[in-house]
Amino acid sequence: MLPLPQDFRTQCLLLNGLSQVGPVTVRRLRESFGNDLSAALSASANELRKVKGLTEPTIRSLQEKNFDWVKELSEVENYGFKIIDETSVEWPQSLQQLWDPPLVLYVDGHALPNEKSIAIIGSRHCSPYGTYLAHHFAQELAKLGWWIVSGMARGVDFAAHEGALSVDGKTAAILGHGINLTYPPEALTLRKKIAESGCIISEFPLGRPADRQSFPQRNRLVAGLVKAVIIIETDVDGGSMITARFAGDLGKTLLVVPGRIDSPTSRGCHQLIRDGATLVSSLDDILSEIGEQRGQLQISFEQMDPADSHWLKHFKGGTIHDAESLSVVANCSLADAASTLTLLEIQGKLQRRSDGRHER
Repeated sequence: MLPLPQDFRTQCLLLNGLSQVGPVTVRRLRESFGNDLSAALSASANELRKVKGLTEPTIRSLQEKNFDWVKELSEVENYGFKIIDETSVEWPQSLQQLWDPPLVLYVDGHALPNEKSIAIIGSRHCSPYGTYLAHHFAQELAKLGWWIVSGMARGVDFAAHEGALSVDGKTAAILGHGINLTYPPEALTLRKKIAESGCIISEFPLGRPADRQSFPQRNRLVAGLVKAVIIIETDVDGGSMITARFAGDLGKTLLVVPGRIDSPTSRGCHQLIRDGATLVSSLDDILSEIGEQRGQLQISFEQMDPADSHWLKHFKGGTIHDAESLSVVANCSLADAASTLTLLEIQGKLQRRSDGRHER
């Protein structure tokens, strides 16, 4: 068995790596042993049984201490990551308002979110409209000095990170797995860009895969790190709903973008709005809710020449068309409608959906 670590950070690292042990268990240990983790780690099984809430599997784990903290520190150094704890200068103090703040954070990057941080989250299966809004809001908020916090998942998260990076803004990705893993695989390039100007954060030991428990844990960190949470497109069982619940419990500002009433990815948003979340439909709405004021701002679509405008007016309000339906509303031939859809898709003014139809 390895010797017990003597410093607080490494003691937290060891406890963080033990099975059956988490932030709540460590909170109970600190309360029972006068905030002395050395005493808790040296305690006998009988002494640990006196701690309220500790199960026999947890006690066995604390006795066996089956986590190679020496190897973990070495690998973290080899990767170029760093580990911080609540005593570190860089530690985000906003996390201390959590009932179960993380024991340690693994960090890849050169800066951490400050008090001017806002989360932009939503569905992995978002529409082009949702992608546009996430990118646009992140871009404009980053220009104003806001950290953009998200989870580096497909869909809304990707768009939010990319929006901040497009204006050299700061963005933080909070992972639901070990920091040496990258998921989804196509996020490798995005991850490198995030770490160069912002950071990647995880509370999980190296190599820990994502599972049903790890993502809710990650979501509480997202809510804890920020002043407000913006949700763009989520179903009622989406992970964003968990983050919304944490945000509500912490008294954070919860901002929700409404969506199409016939879209599953709007159902969660509409439920949150019914339950009291603030509906936002513009950047100006968001700025007002987070305490910044600017003149009325509208979501600005790209400037279009008259020819494009003639076609694109048929796609207002999220309307979707295929060649046949477009030919009817535009009073043109099927061939003209089909060629126009292809051209506007190439120009990036329309996007093809999975069902073959097009939308803005």
